[in-house]
Amino acid sequence: MNVNLLLITLIIFSCIFFNKISFRFGIPTLFVFILLGMAFGSDGFARISFDNFALSETVCSVALIFIMFYGGFGTNWKMARPVARQSILLSTAGVFLTALFLGLFLYLLIRREFWLCFLTGSALASTDAASVFSVLRSQKLDLKENTASILELESGSNDPMAYMLTLVCLSFLTGEADAGSILRLLTAQIVFGISIGALCGLLSYRILKSVSFEVDGFDV
Repeated sequence: MNVNLLLITLIIFSCIFFNKISFRFGIPTLFVFILLGMAFGSDGFARISFDNFALSETVCSVALIFIMFYGGFGTNWKMARPVARQSILLSTAGVFLTALFLGLFLYLLIRREFWLCFLTGSALASTDAASVFSVLRSQKLDLKENTASILELESGSNDPMAYMLTLVCLSFLTGEADAGSILRLLTAQIVFGISIGALCGLLSYRILKSVSFEVDGFDV
């Protein structure tokens, strides 16, 4: 028990320390965390063996929720609003075309089943929001013509399209797909997803506007 507490403490302090270092030298924080994971993992010096994939999925999903919330919370809506159309087009049609072209390339290259290649393209088509936010905000690239706002909004809204494409591919691969089920799936994801997301966003906005945060922290 004491060893586990010591390792957890060491990991937390390492994350805090290297986060400061990466921000100062312009290194993406996500890349540093990947290196830390390799160092503490089963092949690193700590030899932490972890094979509970269900727990990993849950932890990563919760972390993704916080990442997306932080990205949306820190996005300047006045700068994002003029480029919303371009960003949404990139996060929908752009993701679909990327997945399609990558899937076709893999299909022609390795000659495997098309839906399997399309599944690989769907998994790789969306950009990682955490990486984009980290690079754009730590590097201070000063991109022209609101490019940074387009990339931030696109990276924070492209996961639903990639998620739906992945579900469609898995449905075809498992033989459970037909035109009606695919249409119902996409309709439910789009209608309920947008409705619930908008409702939660509105409630969060109302709650946060009525709460005053006056807590001094250690982050300087």
